[in-house]
Amino acid sequence: MQKAIIIGAAGRDFHNFNTFFRKNHDYKVVAFTAAQIPDIDGRKYPAALAGELYPEGIPIFAEEDLEKLIIEKEADVCVFSYSDVPYSRVMNLSARVNAAGASFMLLGPNDTQIKSNKPVIAVCATRTGCGKSQTSRKVIEQLMDQGLKVVAIRHPMPYGDLVKQKVQRFATIDDLAFHKCTIEEMEEYEPHVVRGNVIYAGVDYQAIIDAAENDPDGCDVILWDGGNNDFSFYKPDLLITVADPHRVNHELSYYPGEVNLRMADIVVINKMDSAAPEDINQLRANIDMVNPNATVIDGASPIRVDNINVIKGKRVLVIEDGPTLTHGEMKIGAGIVAAKKFGAAEIVDPRDYAVGKLAETYQIYPNIGTLLPAMGYGNEQVKDLQATIDNVQCDAVIIGTPIDLNRIVKINKPNTRVYYDLQEIGQPTLRETLKEFVISQNLQLSKV
Repeated sequence: MQKAIIIGAAGRDFHNFNTFFRKNHDYKVVAFTAAQIPDIDGRKYPAALAGELYPEGIPIFAEEDLEKLIIEKEADVCVFSYSDVPYSRVMNLSARVNAAGASFMLLGPNDTQIKSNKPVIAVCATRTGCGKSQTSRKVIEQLMDQGLKVVAIRHPMPYGDLVKQKVQRFATIDDLAFHKCTIEEMEEYEPHVVRGNVIYAGVDYQAIIDAAENDPDGCDVILWDGGNNDFSFYKPDLLITVADPHRVNHELSYYPGEVNLRMADIVVINKMDSAAPEDINQLRANIDMVNPNATVIDGASPIRVDNINVIKGKRVLVIEDGPTLTHGEMKIGAGIVAAKKFGAAEIVDPRDYAVGKLAETYQIYPNIGTLLPAMGYGNEQVKDLQATIDNVQCDAVIIGTPIDLNRIVKINKPNTRVYYDLQEIGQPTLRETLKEFVISQNLQLSKV
């Protein structure tokens, strides 16, 4: 029996354990390590989820202690289990693991993807912040137009009580409060529920798919709404991968974004309305090089705001989605586009005004720049976000997050939200490809 350490970030790591290790007598998982997400180390993967081979659960430690853990736990293998990281980072971890004496493992789709009884469409990406969410919403809308009931399942974000979060169902705004969602969770779930869609998430994705397939409101199709640039937890019948020309070449240098690109049936080139033509052309060439058989759909993310006058001629603070700015490394979000498009006089740098956990975020991710990440993984971060917004000396605030932050924090300055949806350009279109998918799955027969 080999002793294993799973290197993760409260998502893919738990899924890899559940699907590959939980009942596997050839391995004993002696620890998880945690990274990317603040304050998730020092916990345990609970016995109630870990199964009969782990009656005491599995401890979670900080990734910085990895070498020490390998020696103390006499680990034979370390399993890399999180996403949206450059290849240099993956191999740096491999070097640390090998230097400490252990082997380094990457688990693939055949060992970790669950097969659903329903047709599955997976929406994945090459990087965090490419536009998966608006692509998922567009796919759901077009399938609903064909009379189909679509249930979405989101990549995990279990940052609280893992047992209570085993299976989560979100159908109303009240469900967000019931499950004590962080800002990061609300940003992903709320856009679905306000449109009348049901979305599931949690920890145990076999239990989740069992519940989703039998959802009380009905289910014809499962829509996997991927997180970071991870590959799907479910075996897809159609894989849509979203790519971002603002970060061209990342699709060939980030893990596992290139996996998604190579496996894709459809590649959506998003944000073409705000990207440089030479970057779009380079992205096309990269797609053609590694996946020439993929259908490529051109797309844009046109923006609109509640009130242009809040921006025009004003000194503005721009708030964007937290994970997109941090490990997603995105510097041009919807808020910045809105500030430039609608004539802001100045984008105020919030870094000198940041306090507490927000100040730490800028230290950990120094390349964020003149943007404020809407970090809210816990109450302390939300309080620090509130204080930072209060401190910034500006005329107005542009909210570029997928949810209205006014529900979470009190913004004491004039503010306006930015909205964006996927807009297809020319042909082929998602509608055409989805009609072909519906026919291939015989889904139209149940609607006759």
